[in-house]
Amino acid sequence: MQLGIVGLGRMGGNIARRLMRAGHQIVAHDRDLQAVQTLAGEGATGVHDLAEMVKALQAPRAVWVMLPAGAPTEQTIAQLADLLEPGDSIIDGGNTFYKDDMRRAAELASRGMHYLDVGTSGGVWGLDRGYCMMIGGEKDVFERLEPLFRALAPGVGQIPRTHGLEGEHQRAEHGYLHAGPPGAGHYVKMVHNGIEYGLMQAYAEGFDLLRSKGSDELPEAQRFDLNLPEIAEVWRRGSVITSWLLDLTADAMVADPQLSQFSGSVSDSGEGRWTIDAAVEQATPVPVLSSALFARFRSRQQQGTFGDKVLSAMRLGFGGHVENKRP
Repeated sequence: MQLGIVGLGRMGGNIARRLMRAGHQIVAHDRDLQAVQTLAGEGATGVHDLAEMVKALQAPRAVWVMLPAGAPTEQTIAQLADLLEPGDSIIDGGNTFYKDDMRRAAELASRGMHYLDVGTSGGVWGLDRGYCMMIGGEKDVFERLEPLFRALAPGVGQIPRTHGLEGEHQRAEHGYLHAGPPGAGHYVKMVHNGIEYGLMQAYAEGFDLLRSKGSDELPEAQRFDLNLPEIAEVWRRGSVITSWLLDLTADAMVADPQLSQFSGSVSDSGEGRWTIDAAVEQATPVPVLSSALFARFRSRQQQGTFGDKVLSAMRLGFGGHVENKRP
């Protein structure tokens, strides 16, 4: 299939590469001309602006926008809407607020165009591991573009099948699903990221507790000098708390047991806040998720703990996120 991709950053560029590996044709654009030239050298059709992209695509066109949430995405979708034609589709694969998806889908529908919101998880490792995708929008449009999602997804792989599932592997087993109408994809991804905050915070606090067992605040006879890299490693093997986040933590601790390159000033992407807002709207208690978000606020105002450094190490590991300096 043919697909236009706008935004060739940490994830957009590798989404293009994974699709090209599967035989799909990519028309690529980014403000960074070097990024466009690099991808063109790998087989994509590079274009200098959105108008040129639309001309290079055959109807019905599909354009994937992979830009930061907010103004960059909003402005790009508005420009594309003025260039595209009825029957064409816009895909937003960034971390957009789901209510914005609902508004955009309605606006585009009034002009005969289609909109899919794709909550995309996989970070900087997606090129080789694949991307987990939660997709909202019209089901028939999703099904028409499904070859793209199947190519991007991790596939069934070696993960043992869930007990009770039988017959042909379902889409979710391949690593993608149609979550529902416009906005549903990013809503599911928003909650996913809220859960991610909670999981990360649990690991961070646990390793902080292990490290502080050697504290001078304890009687000497009660102190343990625990080897955190080895504990992370043993937990990866057969433990009920094993996960990719733990894998990334183990990697970071082997490289630097003290995590000295990190200050522990932990940013939040915005989706954690949206998750808490949704919980308030829906009167659903989420004490763990809200505490995890507030812990990040605290980390940016006070000297970071070792646990905060663990959070920063995980964020760098899965998403290439570099710490922001404290104000």
